Amino acid sequence: MERLLSIIRNKYLLAAAAFMVWMLFFDRHDVTTQYDYYSQLKGLKAEKAFYTAEIERVAKTIHDLNTDPQALQRIAREKYKMKKENEDVFVIVEEEE
Repeated sequence: MERLLSIIRNKYLLAAAAFMVWMLFFDRHDVTTQYDYYSQLKGLKAEKAFYTAEIERVAKTIHDLNTDPQALQRIAREKYKMKKENEDVFVIVEEEE
């Protein structure tokens, strides 16, 4: 019992324990804040990967449109409903149930 009391009364141990409690819960960079920052960082990295892939896809599409006239014609027909002379275009819209 005496030994336990002497450990508890140790000023260095008390200072270290107080410091740990302060750093874990009350400091500006406490554990919950660091976890929130880490979660936010993971989300931002996922967004970066998505937008990088999108940029590559759009760059490839632009390259195809600049080099291949058939790709340009296909995009014009699909997205903008353009047609040649003496040609009819039928747009089929599927109804959702």
